[in-house]
Amino acid sequence: MKKSLFFIFIFIMLCSICFATQSTIVISEGSSCMGDDKSRKQTEQVALEEAKRNAIEQVATYVKSKTEVKNLELKKDLIQAYSQAKVKILKEVEKGWYKDPSTGDCYRIKIQAEVIPDEDAMKKLSNVEELDNPTAPLKVKTWTDKKRYKKSDRVKIYLKGNKPFYAYVIYKDANGKLLQLLPNPYRQDNYFNGGVLYEIPSGNDRFELDVSPPFGEEELIVYASTNKLGDLDVETAGGVYKIMSKFKEVAEKTRGIKIVEKNSGSASEFFESKIKLDTE
Repeated sequence: MKKSLFFIFIFIMLCSICFATQSTIVISEGSSCMGDDKSRKQTEQVALEEAKRNAIEQVATYVKSKTEVKNLELKKDLIQAYSQAKVKILKEVEKGWYKDPSTGDCYRIKIQAEVIPDEDAMKKLSNVEELDNPTAPLKVKTWTDKKRYKKSDRVKIYLKGNKPFYAYVIYKDANGKLLQLLPNPYRQDNYFNGGVLYEIPSGNDRFELDVSPPFGEEELIVYASTNKLGDLDVETAGGVYKIMSKFKEVAEKTRGIKIVEKNSGSASEFFESKIKLDTE
């Protein structure tokens, strides 16, 4: 039985994606030893700052090694954007003090960090077609079938990534209710091949996006990664899942990606996009 959802009149500004950000998630370490010039707290801070610097360097090296474009200046600009990145600590994996035979009391910390490239630089590069190729950082285009919808219309969502990716497709209605459109009870697989156009709903989906209340500003959110995303707290609501977590928690939990540290180059590319929808 098909599950009808909401919408009535949707207007998307000039662009399909009103917000999009690329990032890379890695595991990095930092350490520091006490001395006459450093307290325990200062030593811990120095180790943390080193872990953050190492995360940036690790990601810049990763992007440089993975990206293959003919335009060398373009590649240089991309590497520069990641070299000037911000670091968000997602989780402290390990931390603690230890004794070093030669230097005494030392502190080591391992973090899971999200490295976010310079926003202004990435905006300039966002429309460069050469960076849509599979060797560039993950990029997932998201759009709907038309800009305006009237009552009883059905909305179609489209996804296309430049390389294989996993994704959560989430809808936030005007009341703040969060529904997970994909994966859902009848379509558990949320792995997508690169370069392929996907339509939602389709296949085994048992819901339709019918235009109806509630009204106001709503959002379509896509969280995507080259690795499996972190688990969300959900419960079945017809053909979709109702998300039990708060919106802020959802963004954090999706980034709870399990990174297998096979080598120093282990990383998970991440992409988040949002489409603002006004319903009347």
